[in-house]
Amino acid sequence: MRPAAAVSAFVLTGSLLITGCTSQATWTPTVDTYGNSRAQYLSQDTEECRSLARRASGDTMEDAGTGAAIGAFAGAAGGALIGSMVGRPGRGALLGAAAGTVGGGTVGATTTQADFKQAFSNCMRARGHNVIN
Repeated sequence: MRPAAAVSAFVLTGSLLITGCTSQATWTPTVDTYGNSRAQYLSQDTEECRSLARRASGDTMEDAGTGAAIGAFAGAAGGALIGSMVGRPGRGALLGAAAGTVGGGTVGATTTQADFKQAFSNCMRARGHNVIN
């Protein structure tokens, strides 16, 4: 496999893994219902808060893509600079872009996920639920 094809496969695989690991649809805060007068509304409040948190935090796929693009650009620039020092600027740019894509995508997706969790927990607390995490 040519180096360019190997790097492309690495970037694609890394991007898919990043977005797959940061799904907003599955995380739910742990709620203690003991002594909660609103315990009967837990399911309804959970779904409504999930929807609100998704809107408040943004789109994981979009933010991961933006982070990956910025990372690829920065990585290519840095890689070309380092590669030029050893006489291989093209290869350095290629490897830098690959590393930057995965790193930037991870940061973008992780930030969105943290925002989602915070918004979800805040919403549940505002509705009177005792959120543990």
